Amino acid sequence: MTVGDFVVQRLRDWGVKQVFAYPGDGINGIVAAFGKADNDPKFVQTRHEEMAAFAAVGFAKFSGDVGVCLATSGPGAIHLLNGLYDAKLDHVPVVAIVGQTARTAMGGSYQQEVDLHSLFRDVASFLVDVTVPEQLPNALDRAMRTAQAERAPAVLIIPNDVQEQEYSPPKHEFKYIPSSPPSRPSSSVVPALDDVRRAAEVLNSGEKVAILIGQGAREAAEEVRAVADLLGAGVAKALLGKDVLPDDLPYVTGSIGLLGTRPSYEMMRDCDRLLIVGSNFPYSQYLPQYGKARGVQVDVDGRSIGMRYPTEVNLVGDARETLRALIPLLEEKTDRSWRETIEKNVERWWEVVERQAQVPADPVNPMRIVSELSKRLPHNAIVTADSGSATNWYARLLKIRGNVRSSLSGTLATMGCAVPYALGAAFAQPGRPLIALVGDGAMQMNGMAELLTLRRYGIRCVVCVFHNNDLNQVTWELRAMGGAPKFEESQSLPDISYAAFARSIGLQGIEINDPAQLGTAWETALAFDGSTVLDVRCDPDVPPIPPHATFEQIKDMTEAVLRGDPDAWGVLRRGVQTKIQELLP
Repeated sequence: MTVGDFVVQRLRDWGVKQVFAYPGDGINGIVAAFGKADNDPKFVQTRHEEMAAFAAVGFAKFSGDVGVCLATSGPGAIHLLNGLYDAKLDHVPVVAIVGQTARTAMGGSYQQEVDLHSLFRDVASFLVDVTVPEQLPNALDRAMRTAQAERAPAVLIIPNDVQEQEYSPPKHEFKYIPSSPPSRPSSSVVPALDDVRRAAEVLNSGEKVAILIGQGAREAAEEVRAVADLLGAGVAKALLGKDVLPDDLPYVTGSIGLLGTRPSYEMMRDCDRLLIVGSNFPYSQYLPQYGKARGVQVDVDGRSIGMRYPTEVNLVGDARETLRALIPLLEEKTDRSWRETIEKNVERWWEVVERQAQVPADPVNPMRIVSELSKRLPHNAIVTADSGSATNWYARLLKIRGNVRSSLSGTLATMGCAVPYALGAAFAQPGRPLIALVGDGAMQMNGMAELLTLRRYGIRCVVCVFHNNDLNQVTWELRAMGGAPKFEESQSLPDISYAAFARSIGLQGIEINDPAQLGTAWETALAFDGSTVLDVRCDPDVPPIPPHATFEQIKDMTEAVLRGDPDAWGVLRRGVQTKIQELLP
C-alpha cells in the first residue's frame, strides 16, 4: 500500500463518498490510488480547482458533513484559495488535500514550487506537511476532526514523492504519533443555568421582542418557533439563515440588512428586546439603536458573542439545547398587539413586493423572475444564489416553504459560487430539485464551464441566468454612492445566448424575453429530467430599493427610472445612498 492508497482508504473510512478535484502531476500518486480503489470515493472532476473548493463548500453546507477537495501543487493549490476562504468566513468544514514538489527539490525554485504554508496560513485552521509516511493517519485524521470541530477549512500538504512511497504506520516509539479510528463524536454545549435565568428575565420584561436568527439556528428551528410564540415575537433572518424558518409563517419578517425587508427594518427599529440566535450578522446599524433594546445572544462560538450588538446576557452554547433550557423559564405574553403589528406588516410586505414584481420593465423585471419561481418552488428544493444584483431578489422575494434549503456566499460574497454549490448539493442530497440563481457576470466568470460538469454527472439542475449584460450590483453601487453614470468599459458584458450555449453542450436551454413566458418556463425547467438553463433577458435599470422605502416610493422610483426621468436618479440616489454609505468603513 502506498501513501496515496492509504489516503484514499482513510477517506473512505471517514465515510467520504466523493472528492471534488482536478488532476495534476503534483498529486499523481493520489490520483492513481483512486483508480486502484475503483473510484471509491468518487473522483468528481470539476473544470477548475476553485470550483472544486466551492463544490466542497456546497456539499458541506447542504449535508452537514466535511467537504473534501483535492488539487495539485503550485497553481492548483493557489486556485483553491477563494473557495477555502468562502468556507472559513461562512464557518463550513472543508478539508483540502494538496500536492507539493518532491522533497529533494524543495527550496530549489523547482517547477510549481510555492510556499504553501505562507499561502494557506491565514485560511486554514489546521495546516501540516506530510513528509514521511508515518505521519499518516494522524495528520489526515486531525484535518478531518479539526474541520468538524471548528467548522473551518483544514489543509493537508503531501509532496508527490511521499505519495508514491510505501505506507508504514506510526510505531510505538518516541516521536511517533498514533491516531484513533475515524469517528464522529457529538456533544452539546449548554450555558450555566444562572445565565439562562438572567436571559429569561431580560426577555420576560420586554413588551416588543424581536428575534434574529442565522445559520447557527438551523437545528433549533422548532425551538425558535416556540420562543417566538411564547414571547409574541417576530423573527428576522440573516442571509445565511434564510432557510431556517419558512416564509409562510406570518411572524417571519424575512431578510435583514441592505438586502432585507421593510418589516425586518421596522421590527428592529421599534423593538425593546432583541434575541440573537446563531447569527454573526455584521451590520449593526440594522439592529436597534444602542440603549433602546436590551439584548440576549446565543451562539456556540464564544468568539462571536457580543461582536455586533451590546448584548446584556450572552449564552455560549448549542442553539437547540440552550433554547430548550430557556423555554420553561419564559412567560407567555398575553398582549399580542406587537405580534399582530408584525404580522400585518409582513402581509403588507408580500403584497408590496408582488406588485413591484409586476411593474413593467424592458423586457423583464428581474424581481418577477424570483416571484414566479416562489409560486412554483418544490417544497424539497435546494436553491443556491450567486453574488450580484440577483442576490437582492433572492433575499427579498424567494419564499422559503416546506423543507426548502438555500445558501450563498454569505460573508465573502464571492461571485461564481452558485453553480458549483449546486454541484456539491447534488452529492449531498441526491434527488432533490436543484436551482441556481446566477447573474450573467458570474455565469461568464465560471458558471458556463461548470455546466459541463453538471452534464458529465447527469445532474438535474435549473440554472437561471439574470441576463442584463451588466455587472449590475456594482453599477448600482456607483450610482448610489456618487451618482455616477454607468461606466461602460468596466460594467458592460459581452452578449451571448446562454440558452444556445446550453443546447450546444446537450442541455436544455430556454430563452425568455417576455414576462408572460416566465411561469411556463419555470414549470418546463423544473419538470425536465436533466439540467436546464433559463436565459432571462432582464432590465438592468430596475433598482435595488432600500428596505425602509414605502411601496409608493418603490413604485414611483422604479417607474421613473424605467421612463428615463432624469429627476428619478436624484430621488433614487438619495434613498439608496443612505443605506450603502452606512456600510462603508
